[in-house]
Amino acid sequence: MSVRTIITPDNEVLRKKARRVADFADEKLQRLIDDMVETMLDAPGVGLAAPQVAESQRVIVIRLPDDEESLEEYGRDAGILHVVVNPEIIKSSRDTVEGVEACLSIPGFFGKVDRHVAVTVKGQDRHGRDIRIKARDWLARVFQHEIDHLDGVLYIDKASEIWRASPEGEATEE
Repeated sequence: MSVRTIITPDNEVLRKKARRVADFADEKLQRLIDDMVETMLDAPGVGLAAPQVAESQRVIVIRLPDDEESLEEYGRDAGILHVVVNPEIIKSSRDTVEGVEACLSIPGFFGKVDRHVAVTVKGQDRHGRDIRIKARDWLARVFQHEIDHLDGVLYIDKASEIWRASPEGEATEE
């Protein structure tokens, strides 16, 4: 496993629709997934899509923090690693909520984005087995953010407001 370089919007891969994965036995796919997990955790981030490491494949990895504070906030979703290949949202709640987002590919900025409160995602695991995940709240937001990456969409495209982070890296509105 190795940490890969996270690309920024000046790399055209980030703005293209990613290709579906068909060959789950491909050693390169398995290495990509392992590298994505390591890259996400090293960044540190809560989600990463393959296009963010310059791979035009429909693969995402997500893991909410599991420190003591996060366990209280995220409950059973904290610390669970989600690896989803060819993910698609098949159901969304009517209710939406605006929340603050950031992105490893757009360092130093935050934005307010309206997202569905709950989504159901279907796809395959890293071995090609069908999976279905019901996500709410922050986990649902992360799934929507990462799946957008697979279609070449960045959170800044949907944000109602964008601002630069403070020197300490915190979200402070200017």
